[in-house]
Amino acid sequence: MLSTPSLFWIRWLQLASIGVMLFGLAMVLAPLLTQQGFSLLIYGSSGRIAGFGAEAAAYIALVHAVLGAVMFGWGALMLLVVRGPFGRGEKDGWQMLAVSVAAWFVPDTTFSLWSGFWQNAVLNLGFALLFAAPLAATWRGFHGAHRAA
Repeated sequence: MLSTPSLFWIRWLQLASIGVMLFGLAMVLAPLLTQQGFSLLIYGSSGRIAGFGAEAAAYIALVHAVLGAVMFGWGALMLLVVRGPFGRGEKDGWQMLAVSVAAWFVPDTTFSLWSGFWQNAVLNLGFALLFAAPLAATWRGFHGAHRAA
C-alpha cells in the first residue's frame, strides 16, 4: 500500500527544484553576475575571473552557461519527479531524487576538495541539504517495513 509523503516535504522539494532551475537560469541569463559571485566565493574578489584575460574569461563564461543549462534541466526533471512518482508515494520517485543528488554531490564535492576549492564544496553542501532534509524525513515512509518491495 502506497502512502504519499507529507505535502510539506513535497512543497519543500518543489521549491528546492525550482531554486536549482532559477540558479541555473541565472548562470545563463546573468553570466556576469554569477561569474562575479563565483569569483567572490572562490577568490574573495568579484573581479578576479575577469583578470584571467579575455580568452580565459570567455571560456569560463561558456562553461558557466553550459553548467547553468544543465542545472536548469536537472531541476526541471527533479520537479517532475517530485510532482509525479515521489508525490504519489512511489519508492522509485524517492530513489530518483536521492541517486540524482548523490550522483552530483559526491564527484563534484570530491573534486572541489581535491583541487583546493573548498568554497565550492561548502556551496554544494548547502544545495545538498535542501534535498537531504526532505529525503531523510521521508525515507521511512518510502522504505519502512510496512512497504511492499
